[in-house]
Amino acid sequence: MSQAETFRALHAGPDILVLPNAWDAASAAMMEDAGAKAVATSSAAVAWAHGYADGDILPIPTLLAAIGEMARVIKVPLTADIEGGYSDDLPTVAQTIKGVIDAGAVGINFEDGARDPELHVRKIDTVRKAAAQAGVAVFVNARIDVYLKGLAKGEEALTETLRRAELYKAAGADGIFVPGPADDDLLATLAKEIALPLNVMGRPGVAPAPRLQALGVRRLSSATAPFRAAYAALGTSIAAYLKDGDAGALAMLGKDLPDLNKRFG
Repeated sequence: MSQAETFRALHAGPDILVLPNAWDAASAAMMEDAGAKAVATSSAAVAWAHGYADGDILPIPTLLAAIGEMARVIKVPLTADIEGGYSDDLPTVAQTIKGVIDAGAVGINFEDGARDPELHVRKIDTVRKAAAQAGVAVFVNARIDVYLKGLAKGEEALTETLRRAELYKAAGADGIFVPGPADDDLLATLAKEIALPLNVMGRPGVAPAPRLQALGVRRLSSATAPFRAAYAALGTSIAAYLKDGDAGALAMLGKDLPDLNKRFG
């Protein structure tokens, strides 16, 4: 099967798709080598790694270069978090999608944020058409930010999330990503009521993958957690090195790192 077909099939089971989120070639390669069936990018992690804040401001050439570097070193499917498309201009979004496909991604995360859902519908339709022209059945994972951004509360939040899910499905989305909820009952309701594979964000309070699978969730994303873990360890170890200059202790912290020169050679 093609990479796009392989990635799509991973959402059909029998197991929940557990996705780690990478930010560069080395992180993507290590995630594949650890056993990931597919690798996702984190828009925030990619932005931070290149010195930008998250929030649709990463330069498109930087985005495409990062996707290309990751796709070059892994054999499993790569799906790219492209925030809201980095523009609300539909022709610009179409051009970006073509670039993302050319760079090697076979899926995208595509968020609505605080935008008008009807605009996101038009953007999803634009993505679908651009992907069809490129000849790649890109998996469009439409992210609904009602809970994450606090756009509504309680029953209103659920109603609005389900309404958007239907709109995005009709526009051509292949999956629905609802970051924020951690409650088992709410996640079970979302999985039951949304007629597309449900993706949730791993965070404190969210159940482990086997429990999420039992609730009907089809995809779990690590989001920025790997980046935070790696860079928190870097910050702590560098602070210790600068304090006492013990290069030996610093080297010991990295003794279990795989031979990346061999991996990339």
